[in-house]
Amino acid sequence: MRHILPQQRALIETAETLAIALVGGVSFFLLNLPAALVSGSVVFVAAAALLGRPMRVPLPLARVCYVIVGILLGTVVTPETLHGVTAWPGSILLLMICSLAMMGATMAYLRIVHGWDLFSALLGASPGAMAQVISLSTELGGDLRAIAIVQTVRVLLLVLGLPNGLALFGFVVPALPAARGEADLAVLGQMIMLVAVATAFALIFVRLRFPGGLMFGAMAGSGLLHGAELVQAALPWWIGSASVITLGALVGSRFANTSVRMLAGYLGAALGSFAVAMSVATVFILIVAHYFPFSIANIVIAFSPGAQDTMMVLALALHLDPVYVGAHHLARFLVVTISVGLAAPRLARKKE
Repeated sequence: MRHILPQQRALIETAETLAIALVGGVSFFLLNLPAALVSGSVVFVAAAALLGRPMRVPLPLARVCYVIVGILLGTVVTPETLHGVTAWPGSILLLMICSLAMMGATMAYLRIVHGWDLFSALLGASPGAMAQVISLSTELGGDLRAIAIVQTVRVLLLVLGLPNGLALFGFVVPALPAARGEADLAVLGQMIMLVAVATAFALIFVRLRFPGGLMFGAMAGSGLLHGAELVQAALPWWIGSASVITLGALVGSRFANTSVRMLAGYLGAALGSFAVAMSVATVFILIVAHYFPFSIANIVIAFSPGAQDTMMVLALALHLDPVYVGAHHLARFLVVTISVGLAAPRLARKKE
């Protein structure tokens, strides 16, 4: 048998991953499920990974897709979407309190029910900031396998559960148009300008170490052009769909090197901690829905304990307000990053 070079193997594994993600996204779409492209690709790739297939999404490809999704999120920004900004401080303050309460309750659950040490419980309870969590766990000696499984299962449950749960209760309605403008050769110049400006903003945000810089930078550049009505163009639908499917595959690929038996061993902790976190989030969602004029779908996606990139893709798939959702997840990221960064070293020392 001819020896396969590492580059060829990586290409084959990537092609297999994207093919499985495409089948999953199209299957869920044909079943008329909400957020079909992202949820279908996540489920099918995760299942393939659990069955032992080497699922892979190269980082450069993921970065390109983050920029594309950011551009698409920016196309729905108008002056009208910013009218509610004056009501955001109260909602964001509640989100910050919610994030701390969610972490505290989930930590207590993992510690008391499953016997985790406080350091690992803190990292397992962190809603988002996955890169920081993995880095701290590796550096300071947490139970990396348990933490990664609990975090990944939480994201999977959010991607599957939120769109279908909202649809079940009739809450998902397009709060904003999916995209504005045209995507044809007549506006090719505008499309080139859109991509160039959005990419420049993305690179600047990354240079400034802005959280989720590629996606939020591209969204800022695209939103600026569309909000000022400098362009009317939008990217072709198939580019956006391909990017959403690819990012769904990226989420599903986190189950690589995880066996079904290993997953089952931590499933109780993953499901229980998710239930605790969502229970806390639900209390705050109901408070915000009662006192503020935001749609329930926007509030649910903004307050749910998911990673920024995944929740922004869901916001795109469900046609929600990307500015409201993005502002809240940025606030959550800052709260989680600061609190985990301060608490983790202290808890790690106590564990020794």
